[in-house]
Amino acid sequence: MKRQDIKRRPLADTVLASLEPEAKEYRESYGIDRIYFVVNQSGRKRWEWRYKKPASGKWSWLGLGTYPDVSAKGARAKALTFSDMLDRGIDPAAPKQVAPAAPSFREVAEAWYEKKARDGRAIKTMKSMRYALDNDILPALGATPIDKVTRRQCAELQRSIEDRGAHNTSEKARSWLNQIFGMAIARGLCENNPASNLIDIAEKAPAVEQYPHLMESELPEFMQALRESPSKIMAKVAAWMVLRTASRPGMVRSAEWSEFDLEAKLWAVPAIKMKMSRDHLVPLPDQVIADLLELQRHTGRSRFLFPSEGLKSQVMSDATINKVFAQAGYKRRMTGHGSRHTCKTILSEHGWPDAWSEMQLAHKKVGLRGVYDKAAYLDGRRVMMQWYSDYLDALESGADAETKTALKARVVREQGLA
Repeated sequence: MKRQDIKRRPLADTVLASLEPEAKEYRESYGIDRIYFVVNQSGRKRWEWRYKKPASGKWSWLGLGTYPDVSAKGARAKALTFSDMLDRGIDPAAPKQVAPAAPSFREVAEAWYEKKARDGRAIKTMKSMRYALDNDILPALGATPIDKVTRRQCAELQRSIEDRGAHNTSEKARSWLNQIFGMAIARGLCENNPASNLIDIAEKAPAVEQYPHLMESELPEFMQALRESPSKIMAKVAAWMVLRTASRPGMVRSAEWSEFDLEAKLWAVPAIKMKMSRDHLVPLPDQVIADLLELQRHTGRSRFLFPSEGLKSQVMSDATINKVFAQAGYKRRMTGHGSRHTCKTILSEHGWPDAWSEMQLAHKKVGLRGVYDKAAYLDGRRVMMQWYSDYLDALESGADAETKTALKARVVREQGLA
């Protein structure tokens, strides 16, 4: 590719790889952070960074490595490290200060982040990691050599996050710091983990309010109202699917037809969509199958069960399911996430095994010894969720004592068959 054919910046990997040499060596701006891509007459390529020397104020060049040995991300990480040094009045090209023996924290953190991406961590998790790195972790620790980060620095970082009330972010950042230093230790880049005991000084998070949810006694009136609500069929099917499967609303909204085997009554949620990036099998009650067969007439030609009607997103809005409940008269009384709590409570109160319900909700608890096999308890969860869906129907129709007794008997009988 000739340099005059470049259309966009930052330069894409395909452009970097295909740029052709010319009669004289030339530089092309990468597009950000004063990084330049150099191609010499023989076709060899390297990265350079333009900066002002703190002593003289004159512009100068500093090498960032050869390409493709150093990727675009690697060049950016080095440039940002050098920029951090400039902010502290240090010339990164000064003889005694060129390239510290150990890489900067930023370089190790970026390597850790790239590994997580390669390992297939969920997109939502990757976004959370990126946000924490860019807004909290790297501004505090990025320029420091990985083996020079102190416990005080880590403690101050944790406190700065807690001071703004972001206790959930603080907990995640603490975990990610431990992982970053764990990688550095394994690679021989440092000997100790200065973030290892942050949990001992962590501020206790305030009690978290549960999502609004209903008790069993409130369900009959709620389900009748839901059945008669004016919401569109696609939105109502999504709401009922959340209720009957106890799945996360986000999982339901992003569900794709290719994930479903309606004959086998099974929904296989791909690993990339799971919080733990592991496959999750969801057994589907007969009532959900009936709803999906009806929905197929409306959205069966789409990739998604619940495609967006607008252009901003591929799937329906994350507010849609709660809006269905609101239109049924239950605004702030019932939510999609709250229905999971309702399901868990009913299953526990009627004697279904905790391990089955936890697996259905895609939770991972220490009490389950980390069991998370994609097929774990599947037979048991099939009968449990069919029972739960039948129980909801019975509540909606005003079941008499005899019907409820029969449903209670099924709990014991069907556990023995699963």
